[in-house]
Amino acid sequence: MKKLDKIQQLMVITAEECGELTQVTSKILRKAKINDEWKQKLIEEAGDVYCMLDLIVEHTDIGWKELEDRAIVKKKKLEKWSNLID
Repeated sequence: MKKLDKIQQLMVITAEECGELTQVTSKILRKAKINDEWKQKLIEEAGDVYCMLDLIVEHTDIGWKELEDRAIVKKKKLEKWSNLID
């Protein structure tokens, strides 16, 4: 079996971690609350995704500034379509 190169590993693991975060957020939605157990699971999975973002910055030519700039764009969109941003 052929070994994956670093970028392939990075993309596969990032996708897997995003999927795990999606699963936890979906389960929290079904329960309609975040108790201590689900808060810990959310921290774990969000932290894993954060780690993968850090590794993307480390192993690609994408920088934190670019991610921060994109986050600003997303927040502006959310101001229009969501009540998350005041």
